[in-house]
Amino acid sequence: MADFDSEKFEDKYANYFPELQQAYKNAFNRMNDKYDSELVHAIDQQVLNESEPFYEGDGEFYVELPDDPYDRLAGVVVEEERFEQVLEKHVEEIETELQRVFNF
Repeated sequence: MADFDSEKFEDKYANYFPELQQAYKNAFNRMNDKYDSELVHAIDQQVLNESEPFYEGDGEFYVELPDDPYDRLAGVVVEEERFEQVLEKHVEEIETELQRVFNF
C-alpha cells in the first residue's frame, strides 16, 4: 500500500494504478453479489471503463462519469430508472473503496 499523496493523485494512473484497480475490482465484486450480474458487468465495461476518479480533499473521492451513460449501454435491456439506481450505487461503492484502499 502506497502512502497517499494528493499531489501524486493528479497523475493517478502513473502513481496509484494498482490501488485504483483494486478499488474498482472490490466495488465490482460487491455490486455483482447484490445486483443483476449482467447489468453490473455492462455498467463496468461500458460506462465505468471511461470514468475518472478524482480526489476532493479530506479523504473524499468522487467519480466523474462519461456523458450519457445510459446511451452507452448495449446488450442489456433495462429501464433507464433502474440503470440509474444501480449505476449510482456502483459509483458510491467505488468512492467508498477508494477511501478504504487509501486508508481514509
